[in-house]
Amino acid sequence: MKVRDVVDLVILSALWGASFLFMRIAVPEFGPVALACLRVAIASLVLLPVLALRSDIGELRVHWKKLATVGTLNTAIPFILLPFATIYITGGFASILNATAPQFAAIIAWVWLSAALNVSRVIGLIIGFGGVIVLVWNKVSPDMGGVSLAIIAAIVASMFYGIGANYTKKYMQGISPLATATGSQLAATLVLLPGAIALWPDGPLSFRAWAAIITMGIFSTGLAYVIYFRLIANVGPTSAITVTYLVPGFAVFWGSLILDEKLTTNMVIGCAVILLGTALATGLMSFRRDVTINR
Repeated sequence: MKVRDVVDLVILSALWGASFLFMRIAVPEFGPVALACLRVAIASLVLLPVLALRSDIGELRVHWKKLATVGTLNTAIPFILLPFATIYITGGFASILNATAPQFAAIIAWVWLSAALNVSRVIGLIIGFGGVIVLVWNKVSPDMGGVSLAIIAAIVASMFYGIGANYTKKYMQGISPLATATGSQLAATLVLLPGAIALWPDGPLSFRAWAAIITMGIFSTGLAYVIYFRLIANVGPTSAITVTYLVPGFAVFWGSLILDEKLTTNMVIGCAVILLGTALATGLMSFRRDVTINR
């Protein structure tokens, strides 16, 4: 990676780490669907004028089908699942589960795009998912209560991030990062709008919750997705999605600073194992002698 890419990675991880804090603040009042819709709608309002000033608005019309697909896969679905998860588990816990996204990206790239997958990466996948087991041990039960469903929701959201990253790499080449970010947020807004209207909260909404959503929409969504799609264009989906390495650290920091969330020993161990597995699965680490596995 170039220095600019590394800087983008750190900024993006800080912005996405903060999003878990904003979710925890806003989701009890707005609910997951309304929160997700407002988040992407605000991001769209921020990004559209910038795209128009750059005279790139025509890209939305030309590529609307692709933008609608990536907006649904990479935004609308995970943006509902993750706030739902943070109703029952801390933002730090959810962000650690979200760190499995690069593993899903690597598996999907191997199956779908015939990307190289060697023994180091296979071992990394096994280690990473072992870390998930450590993290959720004694938290998932057959009765499928709130915590169990929250864990499943966070993991499924990570899977959709993996799908979205590979779809972007395969089909969005040549589309500017700003157009991809804007179009995907617009598409997600349209997808989520009917549900948001139907599930709009009845009671009064606090200034704190509104401030959290507006800040999340502008910075942790609008600005963040421009950086994310720029990273995909520059370094590829598997490397770009390794931003989830750093997100848990920022999420835990923001959560402990603002909401007094606690970092447990189990979370530290699970996070370390997941990140070790992800480093191997994405090729950031490898054994000296390795064997490539072809489909």
